[in-house]
Order: sequence, then C-alpha cells, then structure tokens
Amino acid sequence: MPDTDKTDKPATPIAPQGAPVAAPVAAPPAELAEPAFDAEEYERLLDMYDVSFRNFAEGEVVRGMVLRVSESEVIVDVGYKSEGVIALEEFRDETGQIVVKAGDSVDVLIEKTEDREGYVVLSKEKAEKMKVWDDVERAYQERRVVVGRVIERVKGGLAVDIGVRAFLPGSQVDVRPVRNLDALKGQELRMRVIKVNKKRGNIVLSRKAVLEEENAERKTQTLETLEEGKVLTGSVKNITEYGAFVDLGGIDGLLHITDMSWGRINHPSEVINVGDELRVVVLKFDRETERVSLGMKQLLADPWTTATIKYPVAARVKGKVVSLTDYGAFVELEQGVEGLIHVSEMSWSKKVKHPSKLLTVGQEVECQVLGLDQEAHRISLGLKQVESNPWEQLAGKYPIGSKITGKVRNLTEFGAFVEVEEGIDGLIHISDLSWTKRVKHPSEVLKKGDTVEAVVLNIDAENQRLSLGLKQLATDVWDDYLAHHKVGEIVEGKIVRLTTFGAFVELAEGVEGLVHVSERDEKRIEKPEDHFKPGDVFPMKIIKVQEGEKKIGLSIRAVKSDEFQKDFQTYRESTGSDRSALGDVFRAAQAAAAAKEKQDEE
Repeated sequence: MPDTDKTDKPATPIAPQGAPVAAPVAAPPAELAEPAFDAEEYERLLDMYDVSFRNFAEGEVVRGMVLRVSESEVIVDVGYKSEGVIALEEFRDETGQIVVKAGDSVDVLIEKTEDREGYVVLSKEKAEKMKVWDDVERAYQERRVVVGRVIERVKGGLAVDIGVRAFLPGSQVDVRPVRNLDALKGQELRMRVIKVNKKRGNIVLSRKAVLEEENAERKTQTLETLEEGKVLTGSVKNITEYGAFVDLGGIDGLLHITDMSWGRINHPSEVINVGDELRVVVLKFDRETERVSLGMKQLLADPWTTATIKYPVAARVKGKVVSLTDYGAFVELEQGVEGLIHVSEMSWSKKVKHPSKLLTVGQEVECQVLGLDQEAHRISLGLKQVESNPWEQLAGKYPIGSKITGKVRNLTEFGAFVEVEEGIDGLIHISDLSWTKRVKHPSEVLKKGDTVEAVVLNIDAENQRLSLGLKQLATDVWDDYLAHHKVGEIVEGKIVRLTTFGAFVELAEGVEGLVHVSERDEKRIEKPEDHFKPGDVFPMKIIKVQEGEKKIGLSIRAVKSDEFQKDFQTYRESTGSDRSALGDVFRAAQAAAAAKEKQDEE
C-alpha cells in the first residue's frame, strides 16, 4: 500500500521527461494594474497541459523511471500527471536484498490511474508476469524452446518455474520413464510449451519433445559413422543389474556387466554412475535393428594372456577372497584373474561344510596353484597345500596293528566313525565290530560319544581313510575253529537260515558254514525249505575250507555215504563173506536210513 506520509510525495505532479515546460512568469510590477482574467485562455492552457502527458489505460504495461526509494515504497515516474507507487517488497530478490535504486528503469503494470491520494497504482510483479505470459504464448505459437527450473515434485509430474509456474507431466520428462523425479529438483531444463491457457493460468510443458528432436538429429549423425571396432565417448543414461545404457549421440548402446571390467563386478554401480562419460568400443552393431553392444574392458589388456607365466602350477600365491559359494571360495589374484578354492582343498583334517566356516569375503589368503586352464579362464587353488598334511604323518604315529583310543563321533548303517585326533576320523566297519555276533546296525554295539579302543587295520593317506577294527582286539574265532577242525572231519551244525541254494549252518559261535542243496541228499532237491528247517541239527562233513574268505563247505550227504560204508563193512564182517552183494547191503542201508528219517519226522 502507498505510504500515507505526504512529506515524501511531491506537492505537485512532475512532468515527464521531454514534456514542454512553461517559462516562469515574472511577478508584475506593483505599480502595474492586474490584467483582466481570460477564462477561455485558461481552458486552452489546461488542455495544452493535459496533452503534454501520455494517455494511460488500466492493465497496460509501461516503462517508468525510479525517482526515489523509501523504507516501504518505490516512487516511479511513468510520464503521467502524477507519480506511481509500488510496494518495496516487490523489489526484493530471493535473499531478501533490495535490488532497485533511484534512476533505474522498470516495467510496471498500471493497476489504477489514480488512487485516493492522486497517485498511479503500479505493480512490477504483475508486469513481469504479463510479459512472461506474452513470451510463453509466442513460444507456443512459434514452437520455441523455453528454459525453466524445477521447483518441486507434484502429483503427476513436476512444477517448473519459467517466469510463471508451469506443469511438466512425468510422461514428458524424458524419452524413457524416470523413476526418481525428485532427483531433478533444482535443475534447469529445456522444454517446449505444448499447452497454454492464460485465463486459467495453465501452462503444460514437454522436455521429451525437445529431447526427441535433438536425439533424432544426433542419431542421424551418429549412424553415419558408427561401425564395429570404433572407439567412442558416451554418457551413462541408465544402470540396470545386468549392465548400463550409454548414450552415443542420439542412439543408446548396451554395456553389459561382463564387458565392463576384466575383474569381478557384482553390480554395474561398483564401476560407473549415471552421467559418467565413458570411453567404449563398439563390439557389435546391427544397423537394421539399431542395436549396439559396447565394451569397456576391451580397451585394456587381457590379464589372462600372462596368467600361465605369473601363476604356474605348484606356485604359492596370495589373493583376496571376493566371493563364497556352497562349493568353494573365489580368490582374486589380480584384477580380472580369479581362482577357485574348492571346499575339498581347504583343510586336511576338517570336513568343511561351507567355506564361510574358514574364510570371509575380503580376507587375504595364501594358497597354492593346483591347475590352470588359460582358455577357460580357470585356476584351481588349494588352501590346505600350504600346510603340512597330518595324514602323511599318521602312519608313523599309528602303525598298522597298533591300538588307539578315540571317541565315537557318528554312527551310520555301515559302521562307526571314531575321532582319533582333531579332524581325523577312523571307520570301524560293521563287519569289524564282532567275531561272533551278526551285527545288523552299529548301535547294537556302540553309541555316539563312547570312548573305545580299536586296532589300526589300514591307512590310506592319499584318500584320507583310516580303517579300524573292534573285534580284532579279541582272538579270531575262525582261526581258533580251523585250528581244531580240518577238511574231512565230521562235525555237528545247526541250520540258522535258508537260501535258494542251500542252508547256512552255525558250527560254533561266530563260525558259519554252507550246505549246498546238492550236498543234502543223493536225490535232487527242488525246494530247500522241504528238507531244511532253522534250528535243525545235523551231522555233516567238512568238504571245503577257504581260510582267507572265511568260508566252510559242508555236506550231509557225505556223512550218509560214510555211514553206508561202515554198515557194509560191519555186514561183511558178520557174514564172513567177501562176496555179499553190494546192492543188498545198499538197499538194507537205505531202508534203515528211511526208517530213521521217518522216526525223526515223527
């Protein structure tokens, strides 16, 4: 509002620059009489005074000159009968500083030709906005580019300052969807006006239209010179998990993550950022589809070309653990050269279920080169090889036949694992648990946590196997039995189980033999179960022994043949005749055997 203090305002209007100024009228001498007043002449002079000033209309934008600046107002001469007044606040910048002084020229809007005090009401801000609107309308008609600064994110897009507030839809921000519109806040953008409505105060902008036109022009130029093998400079437009899109000049090329570096990259953001300028080489270019594949590592020497020299087999090398998997750890020996330490090559004695039990990402390790495939870019590394192998020392500490003490660590269907020292287990096979007892599961003899004494049976350092025996602590019942029984001897045995080919016979505790169906009787036997029953006891003859395999062959038929010979010999002696018919004796023996078998069945 204009200052009401009239001491700052002129007593009479100041004529605009260039307006005719009447010469001063000298006071008439006192002795002269006052001339007669001419009313017509006075009216004519007033008309001439009014003509000397411009004709103004409210809503018009005019240029004026700042006469003076007070604490609250700025007085401006616009060439009218009276001066204009503008609030001082309209002349402050963003920091609050006054940016006007006496003598400055300013464009102002005439809001009122005269207020209550006779001053012209002016506005600098409204004049600037009207000027901007005029410029915006001309830019729209002429399809000119306008420059604006992003103010804030609003629903559906961005608010942009182009002198007045305008709207930039999210779909018109870029040729590609922009996920983070907030990142554009404060940036100056080049746009085109695609819609304007002055009455409603509505302006819609498009940056996409400008970019498309610029890209089309740049694309034409780029395509003319683009070819495979050419080295270019491009700008990173977008980053994905698998690579980055690089603007080559109106056309985008894909820089795949595998072509960024010879070294391991988990994500492209580890190497590049959006907006980075990159030197790339064109790996592949399809002119029809306009697809371009780019490479960055190809501008550097492949470190694998010298890998065989730097990392020969058996060499000890140092590297950094860069990745852990279920099956091993990847170690970077240099940028672009990695080797794998398989879990089986991490420890001589410990069974490593996962590499994380021994190693961590970023850890520096020393290892040994086990193998190298230059073409496949593979190096096999060993961690345990840089340490002494405890299995190679095992034979010296525990010779075969010696006794050791250990704790049962685990039970399986085929045996028991016994820890003899940290990381070294020995296996007691189920067959080595007992001489006499047929063990179906190790839990019948041992349980987890038991402290046991066992005999060292075998050491296989190469395959890291230690065989132990529990039954070997006692005398072998087989050896004892065979020491007292030979082939041809008749023994007594009990049927314990049947097979399709015969019956297994228990001769002593822990000692079994086999009666084949052919050794049951002279007659052919089709079904062993018709002639053998578990629990039956028969006299039988040892006809074969395989000591190494602990096998004894038995015959019931042979015992019957021996009994026939005895009966025949007794018959001859009783008759005193050597000419007795063998058939008569045989039939008599058969009859006696049949009678005995019938008696046994009853």
